[in-house]
Amino acid sequence: MLFPERFSNLPAYAFPRLRELLEPLEPGGPIVHMTIGEPKHAFPAWVPDVIAKHASEFNCYPPNEGSPELLRAIADWLARRYGVSVDSSTQVMVLNGTREGLYNAAMALCPESKGGDRPKVLIPNPFYQVYAIAAISVEADPVFVPAVEENGFLPDYSALPTQTLNRTTAAYICSPANPQGAVADRDYWHDLIRLAEKYNFRIFADECYSEIYRNEAPIGALQVANEMGVDPERVVIFHSLSKRSNLPGLRSGFVAGGPESLQRIKQLRSYSGAPLPLPLQRVAEKAWADEGHVEENRQLYKEKFDLADQIFSGVPGYVSPPAGFFLWLPVADGAAAAKKVWAETGIRVLPGAYLSREFAGINPGKKYIRVALVAPKAEITSALIKLRDCLYGL
Repeated sequence: MLFPERFSNLPAYAFPRLRELLEPLEPGGPIVHMTIGEPKHAFPAWVPDVIAKHASEFNCYPPNEGSPELLRAIADWLARRYGVSVDSSTQVMVLNGTREGLYNAAMALCPESKGGDRPKVLIPNPFYQVYAIAAISVEADPVFVPAVEENGFLPDYSALPTQTLNRTTAAYICSPANPQGAVADRDYWHDLIRLAEKYNFRIFADECYSEIYRNEAPIGALQVANEMGVDPERVVIFHSLSKRSNLPGLRSGFVAGGPESLQRIKQLRSYSGAPLPLPLQRVAEKAWADEGHVEENRQLYKEKFDLADQIFSGVPGYVSPPAGFFLWLPVADGAAAAKKVWAETGIRVLPGAYLSREFAGINPGKKYIRVALVAPKAEITSALIKLRDCLYGL
């Protein structure tokens, strides 16, 4: 057996499922990829120069937790961005991409039981697949909580039964949300943190899209926790340079939280992690210290979202996302829509059901498709018009 039995019923990952769905069909036009959230805007021009300047450091084993300089740069950014003061040596760790951290946080921080019962991990539905795998890996029961239009596309964990909350050991939350772009406001964070205090669970806040927004910068989980004066171990946050700085290939992010939480994550990392090479840490150090390229990047996305609002203005149920870089478009059936768009236009989009799990007989992503606005504006313009005409006949 390649995997423990608890992994035997995992659904196929979204993109192999998409290939299987579309493979029998010929594209109806030039192929346009709008499925994967891989940024295509230019990364900062100085990146190659920084790597070249520090190339000799490829000859060194990198620090497991991150260089002191990079950790300080991250702590300084948290202070500027959220007004939160953290100790760079005890409350921050560099990640080789945030997927590593989102998985390892569960491995390091979720107990084997809660009150003598098998623990539960709360997950928004739709969700980033690593949340569910992390829960299953620690032999917790994942609880998929709908994040639908009726609740602002954010999960209402407070509506769960008391017996579920009593067994909850961690709750994942993504803000801005992938795929809907919804943003948790101060009241949402406040209520979730109070719920976590009441039932004694940790919040794992995936904030990787925090710097791609249209008008107002999203509030952060650690920011609100700090304002409330709660135990710093209550909230663990995750950030990345992939979206903020158009550097998905750099594989650089960070985790921050209370000293005890970070000590346990660091200990696990020392055995199982792959630290970021030092020349790449030098790039990350400069990226966290610079906001100019982030503002330019944000403006490019804002222009594309404004364009999308114009193109889909007559579509019933269209919701203009405040942040992130996806459209969550309403359709009768996501898989059927993806096949139709591919066969008639050559555009690849992702069925929303592939990002969701059926729970209580409902898959909240079934009547949506996810469309990534990562390509250049000219390509996006043409593709969105074709999508509108193909799906909605407007």
